[in-house]
Amino acid sequence: MATVTFDNATRVYPGTERPAVDSLDLHIEDGEFLVLVGPSGCGKSTSLRMLAGLEDVDSGSIRIGDRDVTHIPPKDRDIAMVFQNYALYPHMTVADNMGFALKIAGVKKDEIRRRVGDAAKLLDLTEYLDRKPKALSGGQRQRVAMGRAIVREPQVFLMDEPLSNLDAKLRVSTRTQIASLQRRLGITTVYVTHDQIEAMTMGDRVAVLKDGLLQQVDTPLALYDKPNNVFVAGFIGSPAMNIGTFKVIDGHANLGGTQIPLSRETIEAVAAEGSDELILGFRPESLEPSAEGGEAAFPVIVDVVEELGSDAYLYGERVLRGIEDAGGSLQSPTIIARVEPRSVPQKGEQVYVRIKTGQEHAFSAKTGERLPS
Repeated sequence: MATVTFDNATRVYPGTERPAVDSLDLHIEDGEFLVLVGPSGCGKSTSLRMLAGLEDVDSGSIRIGDRDVTHIPPKDRDIAMVFQNYALYPHMTVADNMGFALKIAGVKKDEIRRRVGDAAKLLDLTEYLDRKPKALSGGQRQRVAMGRAIVREPQVFLMDEPLSNLDAKLRVSTRTQIASLQRRLGITTVYVTHDQIEAMTMGDRVAVLKDGLLQQVDTPLALYDKPNNVFVAGFIGSPAMNIGTFKVIDGHANLGGTQIPLSRETIEAVAAEGSDELILGFRPESLEPSAEGGEAAFPVIVDVVEELGSDAYLYGERVLRGIEDAGGSLQSPTIIARVEPRSVPQKGEQVYVRIKTGQEHAFSAKTGERLPS
C-alpha cells in the first residue's frame, strides 16, 4: 500500500492546444478511496491513465509512495487496473483469467492457486472458477476483473468506470460491494466515474474535474454543503441545484420581484467586486412551501411531479414572471423543489415556495467562485 501524488502533472495531446489534464495537484492518502468525477472530456480518465503509465506526462510528476513513477513502465509501477470492458480472455476459465498476470510474472503454481482461491472466496466466485467468461453475467465478469486485480496484491488499484456496462439495479449493489471490499483490503484506490451519485456514495474523498482542471477535492458531504464554485454546485447533487444570476438591491437578491435577504458578508463581498449582481444557488430540499404573500415566497406553476416513494420532486415552469425586468435570470428553465410525497401538488397548480433561512449558496457573478455567507 502507498500514497499517490500528482505534482503539477500535465498532459497535452499532440495537435491540441488545451491540456487534457492541466497542472493536476492531488495527494491521495495510503488506503484511501478517491473518486475522480466530472463530465465527459474533463480529463479524469486521462489522469488515471497517466498514473497507470498508459499516457505520457508532459510536465510535472507522479509519485507512488516515495517513488517517482513518472517515466517508469506500467508493469513496474505495482498497480492493478480494472477496465470498463473487463478485458477478460474469452478462451480462459475464470481461474486462469484471475491468475494470468501471476503466471506471466513467474509465480509458483501453488501460490497462484492460493491467491486465486482467496480472491474467489472474497468475491463469491468459487463455484465459477472453471467457467469461461461467456457463461457469466455482467456482474460476475466485473467481479472476475476485480479478482484479477486483487490477486496481484498491488500497492494501488485503478478503476476506470467499471460499472458502466451494468444495469441500474446491479450498479447499485455492485458499487456497495466494491466500496466494502476496498475498505476490507485497505488498498489505495483511484476510481473514475462520470456518475456523481456513484462518486458520492463510494469515495472517502471526491475530486471534481472540468476541462482538465481540478475544481475541488473534499469529502462527499463537504462538496455538497459547501461547493467552491458554480460548476461544483451544479454538478454535485441529484436533482441538480437551482442556480440563477440576480440583482442585489438594498441588501437583497431580487428574485423576480421577491426579495431574498443576504448576509452582511455576502453583500460586502459583492460590493468589493464592484458588482451589483451575484449568482444564487438553492437545492431542491432547501425550498419549503409558503403561503401566497409570505416573506420571500415566490410562485411556481407545477409542470411535472416525480414520485419516488420516500421522496417527491416538483418541476415547475419558470413562472417568476417579470424576473428579467427585475434583473435576474435562471440558468435552468425549471425550478426543482422537494415536496411532501404523500400530498403532492397537481399539474398546472400554482404553489408558493421559499428558500429556507441560511440554505442559499452565493457565488461571484464575475468569477463563479463561492462568496462568504
